[in-house]
Amino acid sequence: MIPKSFIQDLLNRLDIVDVIERYVPLKKAGANYSACCPFHNEKSPSFTVSQSKQFYHCFGCGAHGTAIGFVMEHTGLGFVDAVEELARGIGVEVPREQTTPGQVQHKVAPDLYDVMRAATRYYREQLKQSPRAIDYLKRRGLSGEVAARFGIGYAPDAWQNLASIVPSYQDASLVETGMVIEGEGGKRYDRFRDRIMFPIVNARGQVIGFGGRVLDKGEPKYLNSPETTLFEKGHELYGLFQAQKAIRASQMVVVVEGYMDVVALAQHGVEYAVATLGTATTPFHVQKLLRLAEQVVFCFDGDAAGQKAAWRALENSLPHLVDGKRIGFLFLPKEHDPDSYVREHGTEAFEELLHDSLPLSGYLLRELCAQVDLRTQEGRSNLLKSAQPLLLAISAPTMALLLRKEVAALAGITQAELEALYAIKPIAAPQRKAPAKAARRAPSNVRALLRCLLVKPELARSLPADFAADGADAAAIMALAEWLAGQEGEVSTAGMIQHFQGTAHEAALAAAQADILQWGEEFDVAAEVEGVLTRLREEERRRQWQELELKFQQTGLKGLEQQERTLYLQLLQERLAGMK
Repeated sequence: MIPKSFIQDLLNRLDIVDVIERYVPLKKAGANYSACCPFHNEKSPSFTVSQSKQFYHCFGCGAHGTAIGFVMEHTGLGFVDAVEELARGIGVEVPREQTTPGQVQHKVAPDLYDVMRAATRYYREQLKQSPRAIDYLKRRGLSGEVAARFGIGYAPDAWQNLASIVPSYQDASLVETGMVIEGEGGKRYDRFRDRIMFPIVNARGQVIGFGGRVLDKGEPKYLNSPETTLFEKGHELYGLFQAQKAIRASQMVVVVEGYMDVVALAQHGVEYAVATLGTATTPFHVQKLLRLAEQVVFCFDGDAAGQKAAWRALENSLPHLVDGKRIGFLFLPKEHDPDSYVREHGTEAFEELLHDSLPLSGYLLRELCAQVDLRTQEGRSNLLKSAQPLLLAISAPTMALLLRKEVAALAGITQAELEALYAIKPIAAPQRKAPAKAARRAPSNVRALLRCLLVKPELARSLPADFAADGADAAAIMALAEWLAGQEGEVSTAGMIQHFQGTAHEAALAAAQADILQWGEEFDVAAEVEGVLTRLREEERRRQWQELELKFQQTGLKGLEQQERTLYLQLLQERLAGMK
């Protein structure tokens, strides 16, 4: 585990502007920096970065966080990997706490990555020495430049090729990485032999597995690394590391079935293609791709296997649909895959097909209707039955509404009848007329206090012990004070935000961040805190007076308990003194 104190220290050393500018160009905008948000499509900048407070906030989509959060969201790295990436950038080593019994240590031993790097170098060298493998790649239309970009190599036709990359072929790391198979009696042999080798790279550019393709006829046509400590097929996509820049530039990603499809498309200028790794498209894949691009197109072969893969991709996409983003499906002629099609018809023709791809809604309705006879009541009943789990899986409200309308119309019933049949809450509730836009108002005293503590978290240490208020902002303030009680030294805004990331208080802190950036005034924070606390005390005294005055009017002084009577007389004296 990474010590929490190191996270605070790392954030204190980083400059969020430098970190974000590695990925997104920023422009100075007053005291802050701005850009078009990298997490959603927009024409005017709403993504704001505060260098003084070390956090970012998008007023368009609500994305917010610290340098760590940005790297996680932008690259798809996990928390630990993002911390290591940032620490490496400033030349700091990430310390580790000892795990207690029962805890799982997730850190991958560095030697496993070393083995994969050594294997990659070996296969690339072997490719240079194999005229047969070079000829195969040339016949597939690949240039040396593209082969080098993807790190393509060749595994010779021998049983223990990798003996040359480690001091001992009995090294456990060879089996742990899946590069070597250990059979009965401890006999070992290379998993990949006489195959073109495609390194599988994670978001940090590290080789975590391989895909091997036969040069001639043979089965299996593609052989993939097994699941290992490094490699989880359902979380990775081949070519994503190389394609990220093109995906963000075009705001499109095309998902294909094979390694050669990705490489061949890149050879022809379609550099935003990725492939699943011998597994169906997973929900994790869909979420990752929708974060990167406005449009995702699944491009599969037109055969039965391709149709099955496409439908599985649709089912796993439904819970993660985002209104305003498009998922499409492209089925090539049966005699073609993306590799052969782009080589025969060219880049422009292939990209035209992508732009004309069948939208998810059209594909879903087409497949549902193809299974039934809508001319009969039985067919329409079956349509409603088949559509139910699919429609219920959709969380994007606009898409859900439109598809409910479409399915209801096809079945010859109303949307209301469909929703009653499915026992689901209607989406299209009667719309009330929107009120006139109110002028910007100052935040409440509690929100103002939270804003101040966001600027200078250490001031929470001086809050009165009896501080109390209702609402999410107050809960965040009290959680902050409790956390700070266990911290030593000064705590930064970024450190505080990072600590509460993913907690129940994240939303309140994010709203306060937006206030700070939007209002942007400079003030004496300590004096403002004192003023807010004074106003809060006055509010509490007024509330107490109103409650006691009401009770006094109903029961008289005798109806008040001793403590209430004392407070009532004290408040009455204060009010009389204030009238003089």
